[in-house]
Amino acid sequence: MSGYARYAVLGTAALAALVLGGAWLVGYIAWIWPLAALILMVIGVHDLTQTRHSILRNYPIVGHFRFFFEEIRPEIRQYLIESDTEAVPFSRNDRAIVYQRSKQELDKRPFGTQLDVYATGYEWISHSLAPAPESSHDFRVAIGAAACTLPYDASIFNISAMSFGALSANAIRALNQGAKRGGFAHDTGEGSISTYHREAGGDLIWEIGSGYFGCRDAQGGFDAQRFVDNALDPQVRMIEIKLSQGAKPGHGGVLPGPKVSPEIAQARGVPAWEDCVSPAAHSAFSTPVGLLEFVQRLRELSGGKPTGFKLAIGHPWEWFAIAKAMQLTGITPDFIVIDGKEGGTGAAPVEFIDRMGAPMRESLMLVHDTLMGLNLRDRVRLGAAGKVVSAFDVVRTMALGADWCNSARGFMFAVGCIQAMSCHTGRCPTGVTTQDPVRQRALVVPDKAERVFNFHQNTLKAVAEMVAASGLTHPSQFRREHIVRRVNGNEVRTLAALYPPMRAGALLEGDLSRWPIHAGFWERARAESFAPA
Repeated sequence: MSGYARYAVLGTAALAALVLGGAWLVGYIAWIWPLAALILMVIGVHDLTQTRHSILRNYPIVGHFRFFFEEIRPEIRQYLIESDTEAVPFSRNDRAIVYQRSKQELDKRPFGTQLDVYATGYEWISHSLAPAPESSHDFRVAIGAAACTLPYDASIFNISAMSFGALSANAIRALNQGAKRGGFAHDTGEGSISTYHREAGGDLIWEIGSGYFGCRDAQGGFDAQRFVDNALDPQVRMIEIKLSQGAKPGHGGVLPGPKVSPEIAQARGVPAWEDCVSPAAHSAFSTPVGLLEFVQRLRELSGGKPTGFKLAIGHPWEWFAIAKAMQLTGITPDFIVIDGKEGGTGAAPVEFIDRMGAPMRESLMLVHDTLMGLNLRDRVRLGAAGKVVSAFDVVRTMALGADWCNSARGFMFAVGCIQAMSCHTGRCPTGVTTQDPVRQRALVVPDKAERVFNFHQNTLKAVAEMVAASGLTHPSQFRREHIVRRVNGNEVRTLAALYPPMRAGALLEGDLSRWPIHAGFWERARAESFAPA
């Protein structure tokens, strides 16, 4: 239902109330009919003006059908949980968790797990017979090595990169207000910093892609002065260079001219109503050494703020080349964010979504093990993104080597996304991913900002419970041996057994036994080029 057709039922009810009311006054019909039409009209007007439900604000009266069917289950709810497979867009079980936690509803359920614990691939966390006392759920990680003079004390759970333009102004406002209240970070996405990011003053991670939006010159290259103008803003806490993203690595993109409104143009530093091109590759550097020199340059220009890069792992030798460049130059990023191919909240080519790039878990372990093998892990913090929503997702990701996690769709669900899969059409039913001012008014910022805050807080409270149940005091203490996976119907193994961790300094000693598949790639990688020798 597009355009103003979604208000047709309300309009019809109003017209019917008027016509039937007149007919009743002259005695043609009974009073019950104009009363029914009037009640429908009142319901529709209330739907338009209430602030809790985005669907009802955009779809008055007819939107109640969605809530009606939610109320008459648990049978339907049970079906949704049991039908959760890799074939559906996202875990409906996790989506229910987000809604419950963001709305402060009880996130408990009776009668045991709904999952098949004997299915291949099922994972669980080992608990302790000596649980630790529960500590504060405000878990933090310090980001910034010796070269960084303005380190950032980050939450272990933050908002992943989603640009203004991909998200509506109201969605950006709600996310940043929630981040401000909860003391966690909001990644801008490569669309740069808009006025809506600045309103609430929440901590920002400024993502800089190959289009250099917010710091570009007239030819689309990097502009140092424009970078400084944004980077020195106290609200910007970290600088993130985007090399590639999980949903469409190596692809680039074009925002068509008709979608480049003056607001989007102002944020990105491009002309309004002209095609906005984000190239597949960067122009500021072309080699691994050049990348690290660019990291160092941005760190200095920003006044010493933590500076790093985000990438989706593709050719292993390219990542190894960056690692060897760290050895050669002595320059290390303050952080690296590993983006898994399973992530992504916007539209991307189907083949890229399904078949291009490596999943987050394998990518994270590869990066973590490489840095361990070079004795560089203590100098570089690792973030990870890729369908991280529940407390178990956070714990498992940190057990695999991450210092913190980013979530995109989890926070989208918190601001009202119902995964209608219409992000690229401009007709988002809840106002999350549309630039239509009428549609996005459905997203009431104070209400959704509260849900963003609640989702973050309640997820970390669940993490704290899992940490204590495991006999630990901080999620950074989780290791691969804490996570157990069913390999088949008769065998289970810890992730440490399935993926033996790299021994500290092993690569410096020439020990490649951990990488029988990648050993040849490591030997051929070179710091001077992304191409193998």
